[in-house]
Amino acid sequence: MYKLDNKTSQDVTSIEVLVKAFMPYAQKKMGFNRPPTIQLQSDPENAQNPLGKTGHYDPSNMTIAIYIDKRHPKDVLRSLSHELVHHTQNCRGEFDGASGMGEQGYAQKDSHLREMEREAYELGNMCFRDWEDGYKQSNYSVDVDIDISLQEWRNNELNSLLMERFIKGVKK
Repeated sequence: MYKLDNKTSQDVTSIEVLVKAFMPYAQKKMGFNRPPTIQLQSDPENAQNPLGKTGHYDPSNMTIAIYIDKRHPKDVLRSLSHELVHHTQNCRGEFDGASGMGEQGYAQKDSHLREMEREAYELGNMCFRDWEDGYKQSNYSVDVDIDISLQEWRNNELNSLLMERFIKGVKK
């Protein structure tokens, strides 16, 4: 069984409920054979960066870190699913001998790491999407307390898109 650590001062009950429902599905779909440790982390400075980190995986201790500040719970789970693919890859021994992970441009410089990222994006997103569709059909309840309002989430998304366009405009 996985371990979930809340390393923040935030109430993450809604995320915990969804992670608990998602993990058995993800393990069956992805096939990892060892439980990861999942850490929900807060980094306010990172949250202000429109291109900040959303999560990362540490293969040496099988730990997934997910940043949750100013993020919709669904987006948090999508990041978790991506990182679970990396955990699966580690369980298969695909991190053996890999170097430079996490460095800027690592997935562009190393074809093996690029393929691992491609798999994480594809399998992670599809696994989450398939689980979400099934979850909504079977037992989704609007009573799940979502920490962030839809309006606040939309405002954050709009702000991120505007910042991306602003940054692109400044670089020209």
